[in-house]
Parts: sequence; C-alpha cells; structure tokens
Amino acid sequence: MAKKQSQGTPATVALTKAKVEFTTHAYEHDPAAKSFGLEAAEALGLAPEQVFKTLLVEVDGKLTVGVVPVDKQLDLKAIAAAAGGKKAVMADPAAAERTTGYVVGGISPIGQKRALPTVVDSTAADHPTVYVSGGRRGLDIGLSPADLITVTKARTAAIAR
Repeated sequence: MAKKQSQGTPATVALTKAKVEFTTHAYEHDPAAKSFGLEAAEALGLAPEQVFKTLLVEVDGKLTVGVVPVDKQLDLKAIAAAAGGKKAVMADPAAAERTTGYVVGGISPIGQKRALPTVVDSTAADHPTVYVSGGRRGLDIGLSPADLITVTKARTAAIAR
C-alpha cells in the first residue's frame, strides 16, 4: 500500500487524520541558530508570543510535554503543579528524541511516537492561531489553540515565565 503523504511528518499526518484545519509554514533552517523557536518566528514574520516551543520535562520521573511561547521560559514549578507532581527537571535531549520520534529543534507536540501528558501555556488562548513545530527543523504548523489542546489532549495552565 502506497503512503498517502510521503513528504508529511507524523504531526501533519495526525492532524489530517483528525480532520483538523492547519497550515504549514516552511523556512530555511540555519544550523547556527541559537534558539530554534525565535528563528522560526523571525523567519516566518510572526510575533514570538504566537509561536510556541515544545519542551520535555520529567515530572516526578514521568515524561511530560510543556508548550510555551518561544520568547518565554518554562516555569518548572508551574508545570510540575499543573501535571499533579512536585518536582520537574528538563528531560535528557536523547530521551526526548527517542520518546517523541522527533529531533531536538523539531519536536512537535502533535504526532509523537508515544502520547505523553501535555500542558499548553494558557496564553495560547490569546491568539486565533498559534504555531508549533511541524515535526522537523524548518517547518511550523499553524492551528487554533482549541485544536492544539484537543489533538494533544492537553490541559492548560500558566507555565511560562
């Protein structure tokens, strides 16, 4: 059986399968970029508070996804509380890649190999469209915050600072 979307990523395939409206936005990734998220916002001409990065943390030893604006930092205490835990630490990048199936800098909250508990920063609701990684460096996906929350089965909380 032939693949329907050979150039798609697991994120775009998952959104298409879920019948979610989304747009894709490709840009030329600069390997020297220090911040993948800010690079995406600048390359796409978008406000940084509308572009969200996907970060993996361990909350009490359990991998959890945090989705925050690219111009902010993840508040580890806040995500621990939002996930019902006591302590959060950033996940090992190799573990993040292995668990999600994506490379660092291209980790999407959508279509990960293993569904993980996900928390989206509450500021996502301030925008009609938010942008997240499309599953590879140089590709972002635009979709409504409600669709992002639904497709990732996320909860929302103030987890950015």
